[in-house]
Amino acid sequence: MTREEIVKITNQFLVDEIEIDETVLKEEASLKDDLGIDSLDFVDIVVIVEKNFGFKIKAEEMGGVTTLGAFYDYIEKKVNA
Repeated sequence: MTREEIVKITNQFLVDEIEIDETVLKEEASLKDDLGIDSLDFVDIVVIVEKNFGFKIKAEEMGGVTTLGAFYDYIEKKVNA
């Protein structure tokens, strides 16, 4: 799966399911501060990622993932492993 496909799918569910404004979806956006993703949103994101990409997010692997770009990188690494 290409990074462009990952970005498109991820952005689509962030807009549709988590109700994040599409205009703030930038690689450098902070998941918490800029996108407003909280722990309840993250639970939904875990389920959506598993459904769309076929792997489970492990909390211990997400420690350094603070920006949307880093989240794309994480998904890309897991999908293409």
